[in-house]
Amino acid sequence: MGTFSLVARCLKTSALGVCVSTAVPAVGSVVPHAEAGVGAIATQAHTNILYGIEGLKLLKMGFSPKMALEAMLSKDPDKELRQVTIINIAGEKAAFTGRETVEWKGHIIREDCIAAGNMLASGDVLKAMVEAFESSRGWLAERLMKSLEAGEAAGGDKRGKASAALLIVGGAKFTQTRPFLSLRVDLHNEPVRELRRIFEAYKKVDRHKH
Repeated sequence: MGTFSLVARCLKTSALGVCVSTAVPAVGSVVPHAEAGVGAIATQAHTNILYGIEGLKLLKMGFSPKMALEAMLSKDPDKELRQVTIINIAGEKAAFTGRETVEWKGHIIREDCIAAGNMLASGDVLKAMVEAFESSRGWLAERLMKSLEAGEAAGGDKRGKASAALLIVGGAKFTQTRPFLSLRVDLHNEPVRELRRIFEAYKKVDRHKH
Protein backbone atom coordinates (compact mmCIF):
# COMPACT_ATOMS: atom_id res chain seq x y z
CA MET A 1 0.00 0.00 0.00
CA GLY A 2 1.79 3.13 -1.22
CA THR A 3 1.16 5.63 1.52
CA PHE A 4 2.32 8.76 3.30
CA SER A 5 1.70 9.13 7.01
CA LEU A 6 2.80 10.87 10.16
CA VAL A 7 2.61 9.63 13.75
CA ALA A 8 2.99 12.26 16.43
CA ARG A 9 2.46 13.33 20.01
CA CYS A 10 1.75 16.70 21.58
CA LEU A 11 4.25 17.34 24.35
CA LYS A 12 1.94 19.90 25.96
CA THR A 13 -1.27 17.84 26.14
CA SER A 14 0.01 14.23 25.78
CA ALA A 15 -2.34 13.69 22.83
CA LEU A 16 -1.23 11.13 20.25
CA GLY A 17 -2.23 10.81 16.63
CA VAL A 18 -1.82 9.51 13.10
CA CYS A 19 -2.63 11.09 9.74
CA VAL A 20 -2.44 9.13 6.50
CA SER A 21 -3.40 9.11 2.83
CA THR A 22 -2.98 6.62 0.00
CA ALA A 23 -4.13 5.62 -3.49
CA VAL A 24 -6.27 2.67 -2.40
CA PRO A 25 -9.65 2.77 -0.61
CA ALA A 26 -10.27 2.70 3.15
CA VAL A 27 -6.79 3.47 4.49
CA GLY A 28 -8.29 4.47 7.85
CA SER A 29 -9.36 0.90 8.58
CA VAL A 30 -5.85 -0.56 8.47
CA VAL A 31 -2.93 1.89 8.79
CA PRO A 32 -3.56 4.12 11.86
CA HIS A 33 -3.54 2.70 15.40
CA ALA A 34 -3.42 4.68 18.64
CA GLU A 35 -4.33 4.40 22.30
CA ALA A 36 -4.49 7.26 24.78
CA GLY A 37 -1.61 7.27 27.23
CA VAL A 38 0.17 4.54 25.28
CA GLY A 39 1.27 5.35 21.73
CA ALA A 40 0.53 5.80 18.04
CA ILE A 41 1.48 3.44 15.21
CA ALA A 42 1.26 3.48 11.42
CA THR A 43 1.59 0.14 9.60
CA GLN A 44 1.80 0.43 5.82
CA ALA A 45 3.38 -0.75 2.53
CA HIS A 46 2.25 -4.42 2.55
CA THR A 47 0.11 -3.56 5.54
CA ASN A 48 -0.14 -6.00 8.41
CA ILE A 49 -2.55 -4.63 11.01
CA LEU A 50 -0.99 -6.85 13.68
CA TYR A 51 1.86 -4.34 13.92
CA GLY A 52 -0.70 -1.86 15.21
CA ILE A 53 -2.65 -4.24 17.44
CA GLU A 54 0.33 -6.11 18.89
CA GLY A 55 2.49 -3.01 18.96
CA LEU A 56 0.10 -1.20 21.30
CA LYS A 57 -0.09 -4.29 23.52
CA LEU A 58 3.69 -4.43 23.79
CA LEU A 59 3.91 -0.71 24.60
CA LYS A 60 1.36 -1.21 27.39
CA MET A 61 3.52 -4.05 28.73
CA GLY A 62 6.45 -1.66 29.05
CA PHE A 63 8.32 -2.33 25.81
CA SER A 64 9.98 0.71 24.25
CA PRO A 65 8.98 1.41 20.63
CA LYS A 66 12.35 0.06 19.46
CA MET A 67 11.98 -3.15 21.51
CA ALA A 68 8.39 -3.62 20.37
CA LEU A 69 9.24 -3.12 16.71
CA GLU A 70 12.23 -5.46 16.86
CA ALA A 71 10.13 -8.14 18.56
CA MET A 72 7.44 -7.97 15.87
CA LEU A 73 9.85 -7.84 12.94
CA SER A 74 11.76 -10.85 14.26
CA LYS A 75 8.63 -12.99 13.84
CA ASP A 76 7.65 -11.69 10.38
CA PRO A 77 9.05 -13.56 7.34
CA ASP A 78 7.77 -10.75 5.10
CA LYS A 79 9.26 -7.91 7.13
CA GLU A 80 11.12 -6.41 4.16
CA LEU A 81 7.72 -5.62 2.62
CA ARG A 82 6.61 -3.64 5.69
CA GLN A 83 6.85 -0.03 6.77
CA VAL A 84 6.07 0.71 10.41
CA THR A 85 6.42 3.78 12.63
CA ILE A 86 5.85 3.97 16.39
CA ILE A 87 5.84 6.80 18.94
CA ASN A 88 4.94 6.34 22.59
CA ILE A 89 3.56 8.69 25.22
CA ALA A 90 7.09 9.45 26.46
CA GLY A 91 8.18 10.55 22.99
CA GLU A 92 10.34 7.49 22.32
CA LYS A 93 10.29 6.50 18.66
CA ALA A 94 11.08 3.68 16.24
CA ALA A 95 10.71 3.25 12.49
CA PHE A 96 11.33 0.59 9.87
CA THR A 97 11.21 0.73 6.07
CA GLY A 98 11.70 -2.67 4.47
CA ARG A 99 14.11 -3.11 1.59
CA GLU A 100 11.38 -4.51 -0.68
CA THR A 101 9.00 -1.57 -0.29
CA VAL A 102 8.58 0.51 -3.43
CA GLU A 103 10.49 3.72 -4.23
CA TRP A 104 10.37 6.47 -3.30
CA LYS A 105 10.43 5.11 0.21
CA GLY A 106 11.79 6.20 3.56
CA HIS A 107 11.08 7.82 6.89
CA ILE A 108 12.10 10.92 8.82
CA ILE A 109 12.32 10.88 12.62
CA ARG A 110 11.97 14.17 14.48
CA GLU A 111 11.50 15.19 18.12
CA ASP A 112 7.75 14.57 18.38
CA CYS A 113 6.85 12.91 15.08
CA ILE A 114 7.82 10.41 12.40
CA ALA A 115 6.88 10.80 8.75
CA ALA A 116 7.00 7.72 6.53
CA GLY A 117 6.04 6.79 3.02
CA ASN A 118 6.47 4.46 0.09
CA MET A 119 5.51 4.69 -3.60
CA LEU A 120 5.89 8.46 -3.17
CA ALA A 121 6.49 11.09 -5.81
CA SER A 122 9.76 11.99 -4.03
CA GLY A 123 11.39 12.46 -0.65
CA ASP A 124 10.02 16.00 -0.63
CA VAL A 125 6.67 14.58 0.54
CA LEU A 126 8.04 13.60 3.94
CA LYS A 127 10.15 16.72 4.28
CA ALA A 128 7.07 18.85 3.70
CA MET A 129 5.10 16.86 6.26
CA VAL A 130 7.58 17.23 9.12
CA GLU A 131 8.16 20.90 8.33
CA ALA A 132 4.42 21.60 8.39
CA PHE A 133 4.02 19.72 11.66
CA GLU A 134 6.93 21.39 13.41
CA SER A 135 6.05 24.89 12.23
CA SER A 136 2.44 24.66 13.45
CA ARG A 137 0.98 25.12 16.93
CA GLY A 138 -2.25 24.29 18.72
CA TRP A 139 -4.46 21.19 18.69
CA LEU A 140 -2.65 18.06 17.50
CA ALA A 141 -5.48 17.23 15.08
CA GLU A 142 -5.02 20.55 13.29
CA ARG A 143 -1.25 20.10 13.12
CA LEU A 144 -1.64 16.61 11.64
CA MET A 145 -4.18 17.85 9.13
CA LYS A 146 -1.74 20.54 7.99
CA SER A 147 1.01 17.93 7.73
CA LEU A 148 -1.15 15.71 5.53
CA GLU A 149 -2.05 18.64 3.29
CA ALA A 150 1.64 19.52 2.94
CA GLY A 151 2.49 15.97 1.94
CA GLU A 152 -0.27 15.98 -0.65
CA ALA A 153 0.88 19.33 -2.04
CA ALA A 154 4.44 17.99 -2.34
CA GLY A 155 3.33 15.11 -4.58
CA GLY A 156 1.92 12.45 -2.25
CA ASP A 157 1.40 8.92 -3.53
CA LYS A 158 2.75 8.75 -7.10
CA ARG A 159 -0.13 6.46 -8.18
CA GLY A 160 -2.86 8.95 -7.34
CA LYS A 161 -5.42 9.52 -4.57
CA ALA A 162 -8.21 7.51 -2.99
CA SER A 163 -8.47 7.69 0.81
CA ALA A 164 -7.28 9.52 3.92
CA ALA A 165 -7.71 9.35 7.68
CA LEU A 166 -7.06 11.28 10.88
CA LEU A 167 -6.94 9.60 14.30
CA ILE A 168 -6.34 11.45 17.60
CA VAL A 169 -6.44 10.02 21.14
CA GLY A 170 -5.90 11.57 24.56
CA GLY A 171 -5.30 15.16 25.49
CA ALA A 172 -7.49 17.72 27.20
CA LYS A 173 -10.05 17.88 24.37
CA PHE A 174 -11.39 14.38 25.01
CA THR A 175 -13.45 12.79 27.76
CA GLN A 176 -14.39 9.25 28.82
CA THR A 177 -17.55 9.42 26.74
CA ARG A 178 -15.77 10.90 23.70
CA PRO A 179 -12.26 9.45 24.00
CA PHE A 180 -10.95 10.01 20.48
CA LEU A 181 -11.37 11.65 17.10
CA SER A 182 -11.43 9.32 14.08
CA LEU A 183 -12.23 10.82 10.69
CA ARG A 184 -12.04 8.85 7.46
CA VAL A 185 -12.48 9.37 3.74
CA ASP A 186 -12.68 5.88 2.27
CA LEU A 187 -12.97 6.72 -1.45
CA HIS A 188 -12.74 10.16 -3.05
CA ASN A 189 -11.00 11.90 -5.95
CA GLU A 190 -9.51 14.43 -3.50
CA PRO A 191 -9.36 12.55 -0.19
CA VAL A 192 -7.17 15.01 1.73
CA ARG A 193 -9.32 17.95 0.68
CA GLU A 194 -12.46 16.02 1.63
CA LEU A 195 -10.90 15.09 4.99
CA ARG A 196 -10.30 18.80 5.64
CA ARG A 197 -13.94 19.54 4.82
CA ILE A 198 -15.14 16.90 7.27
CA PHE A 199 -12.68 18.10 9.91
CA GLU A 200 -13.91 21.67 9.62
CA ALA A 201 -17.52 20.48 9.92
CA TYR A 202 -16.58 18.45 13.00
CA LYS A 203 -14.99 21.47 14.64
CA LYS A 204 -18.08 23.60 14.11
CA VAL A 205 -20.53 21.04 15.43
CA ASP A 206 -18.44 19.86 18.36
CA ARG A 207 -16.94 23.15 19.52
CA HIS A 208 -19.32 23.44 22.47
CA LYS A 209 -18.29 19.97 23.72
CA HIS A 210 -14.57 20.73 23.83
